[in-house]
Amino acid sequence: MKRTKRQARIRRHRRVRKKVFGTPERPRLSVYGSLNHIYAQIIDDMKGHTLVAASTLDKELKAEIKHGGNVESAKKVGQLIAKRAIEKGIKKVVFDRGGFRYHGRIKALADAAREGGLEF
Repeated sequence: MKRTKRQARIRRHRRVRKKVFGTPERPRLSVYGSLNHIYAQIIDDMKGHTLVAASTLDKELKAEIKHGGNVESAKKVGQLIAKRAIEKGIKKVVFDRGGFRYHGRIKALADAAREGGLEF
């Protein structure tokens, strides 16, 4: 039986999620990228709450971004999530790439979040 790309990504994500867990001291930075947008959330898995979120659909970014599915917009989302996290007092996170390869948009978002002050 042939596996689709989506099914393979979900399998990788499950494998990653066995090891990556967000605590109140070190929440999880979860990333999801669709074809047209990229989303990032900082999640406390103990409580099951999203502490901070940012995406290319945010009002702050929507005006400056032409297309949300490219590396430049991923960098801006990374900077925004880092800024919002530091405002909430979150400095250390664990990175959950969501089954995506650490390459391109995912890497750009992670690098921008690190430059913004997050540690992972």
